[in-house]
Amino acid sequence: MADIDTALRDAMSIDGAIGVALVDVSSGLTLGVAGDPDRDMSIAAAGNTDVVRAEVRTLQMIGIEDGIEDILMTLGTEYHLLRPLRSTRGGDSLFLYVALVKSRANLGLARHQLRRIEASLDI
Repeated sequence: MADIDTALRDAMSIDGAIGVALVDVSSGLTLGVAGDPDRDMSIAAAGNTDVVRAEVRTLQMIGIEDGIEDILMTLGTEYHLLRPLRSTRGGDSLFLYVALVKSRANLGLARHQLRRIEASLDI
């Protein structure tokens, strides 16, 4: 099982990764960040908390009971992946947020690696 630092390090090893954060959905606060020091992943994570919350509310309002596997935002030069975690203990509502350079990232492989990181994370 991996701790937070190991999970962040593993996420940063994904091809094209420029930043990663483990985020508490209820507060928007980060449990850990890694990556480019010029990119404030804590601010980005707080903003993306609203995205996760909005998607959860929307699915509830329209009656879809399936869980979110991940949320993808595609920018001109970047992918931003938000992966709500199902494997955390105690009902903690967390998500992994990874920013990737589009030209270097393989989106399918990145999603696969995030699933593996989620499965190994022990919080």
